[in-house]
Amino acid sequence: MPADDLDKTDRAILAALQNDGRMSNARLAETVGLSETPCARRLKRLENDGYIDQYRAMLSRTALGLGVVAFVHVRFAVHDRATATRFEREVQAIPRILSCHNVSGSADYVLQIVARDLDDYGAFMRDELRCLPGVTSVESALSLREVKPYGGLPLS
Repeated sequence: MPADDLDKTDRAILAALQNDGRMSNARLAETVGLSETPCARRLKRLENDGYIDQYRAMLSRTALGLGVVAFVHVRFAVHDRATATRFEREVQAIPRILSCHNVSGSADYVLQIVARDLDDYGAFMRDELRCLPGVTSVESALSLREVKPYGGLPLS
């Protein structure tokens, strides 16, 4: 189903679940102004149609002792499919790399990385990131503070 086929109620269900993925069907139905059975049917359809990928908890970086967030531009000297495939496969296996985007512009990839502190981040750069296939240069931008955390996708 194309996104244009989502009605106001479908969008309200998706918005409510982005704010609280553990919301019960009863509370969700009340929030969007439906009775429980039609709400459950709509939710099942939204899941089956792929609008909801998964449910997960948002963990606190601070509570977990991950005080450093870095956005890293990675550059390759040689651009071949095999190297990119190996790089992407290895990045997938590193938990502290929260996201990886293949981008246009001066960098080949932009990564979001977390670390306990600057020493931990430096060791990760030296011992892991710079050793990945294809990497010839990296440029880090350290987050000083998060102004707007990930709050979900726009649904308007």
